[in-house]
Amino acid sequence: MSRIYLVDDHPVVCGGIRRMIEGEPDLEYCGEAACAAAALSGIPRADPDLVVMDISLPDKSGLELIKDLLALCPGIRILVFSMHDEMLYAERVIRAGGRGYVAKISDSGNLIGAIREVLWGSLSLSERVAGHILNRMSVGQKRETTFGPAVLTDRELEIFHFLGQGLSSQQIAERLHISSRTVDAHRNNIRLKLSLPDAPAVMREAVIWVELGGGRGNR
Repeated sequence: MSRIYLVDDHPVVCGGIRRMIEGEPDLEYCGEAACAAAALSGIPRADPDLVVMDISLPDKSGLELIKDLLALCPGIRILVFSMHDEMLYAERVIRAGGRGYVAKISDSGNLIGAIREVLWGSLSLSERVAGHILNRMSVGQKRETTFGPAVLTDRELEIFHFLGQGLSSQQIAERLHISSRTVDAHRNNIRLKLSLPDAPAVMREAVIWVELGGGRGNR
């Protein structure tokens, strides 16, 4: 019996996943958390075989939580189940140490199948994402040009998303437990990478990006 722990701040989503897990004879639900802090506290006690988690959490990026969990519980398997664009986030999840990515728009059977793949020791990615990653890694494959938020680092993308939600540098700093000066440095790097003229332009781009879905869905 494999123990599954959920990390998602949407009770309806958690309830749906829990019912799916409880309907499988070889899977056991062993707890859930609605934020990163609760996950970091609860997961070591629950001792799950696999964590299913979202990228968007109220207190920390899911990408940062993956790194924190692996530092706290080396070897733990993590599967991301999120609404965000898999082409923007799936490879970042793998780089952070996650073992797979499933889009929330997928059929429920895909999630159960992905859970079993990860438990068996495999990576679980859609054919689209797996093909994209393999192409980029192929010997002699010309590296494709990247545009928009995809050029940003994980931290820059996190800050760009917060800016799009209307948060100030100070609010972002408090949320991420870093200095506002560090946030401003990231904002400047974002401006340069996105070829924007000034800070207000960065804010406008971020707001538009979030309003259009902020990396959600498969485009």
